[in-house]
Amino acid sequence: MTTKPVLLVAAHGSRDPRHAATVHALCERVRSLRPRLRVETGFLDHCAPGVPQVVDRLAAEGVREVIALPLLLTRAFHAKSDIPAVLREAEGRHPRLTIHQADVLGPSPLLISALERRLREAGMPDGDRGSTGIVLASAGSTDPEAIAVIAEIAREWRRTGWCAVRPAFASASLPRTEDAVRELRAEGVQRVAVSPYVIAPGFLPDRIVAGAAHADALAPVLGAAPELARLLLHRYDEARASGASYRVALSA
Repeated sequence: MTTKPVLLVAAHGSRDPRHAATVHALCERVRSLRPRLRVETGFLDHCAPGVPQVVDRLAAEGVREVIALPLLLTRAFHAKSDIPAVLREAEGRHPRLTIHQADVLGPSPLLISALERRLREAGMPDGDRGSTGIVLASAGSTDPEAIAVIAEIAREWRRTGWCAVRPAFASASLPRTEDAVRELRAEGVQRVAVSPYVIAPGFLPDRIVAGAAHADALAPVLGAAPELARLLLHRYDEARASGASYRVALSA
């Protein structure tokens, strides 16, 4: 039995094997930062183990407290509906197990730092900020709150010196990545870089890659960036300090 709440990273899942490999690499980095913390990984779809199976195993081991952290960058449908429903059903099966749901990862200054890291890895030096426009390309959502968050991140990031930062989306919303690249070119921006605001490769991130064909640089996905691993631990600590369990949150 563990004395600290187990951190259960709840990832979306994908048929693309790169997705699970990236999630596992990120969780390994989290473990390296806090070796005494037990970190488990579960998926909502397509990959194994599923979140319910991980919860069942933990309950069978006698674990009494879990912090489930949605591996999501915005509070869209999965954070508001899918994950809470899975956790509610799991608590119903295991009344002696308390599940706390941590907040989603974004927005956070640590995510901006991770985006900056990935741009440097793509060959974009800080000295070119004034002549470089960034396309902040996310997966997309029909949730207005999620879209507004992406737009606000773009505005905040623009204040760090880039000549422009434009949001773009791989699905559900406009503009598409290629359209944002084209618009920046038409405005006379000297260099255009595409920065994927996604955690792991997959179907929609591949759309971002295709849309970046005419950009000067394409940053890698956030992946197992050290800033992202630190952010997971920060969200875990926040949830542990608040003590606001999923069941209590539902009844509020």
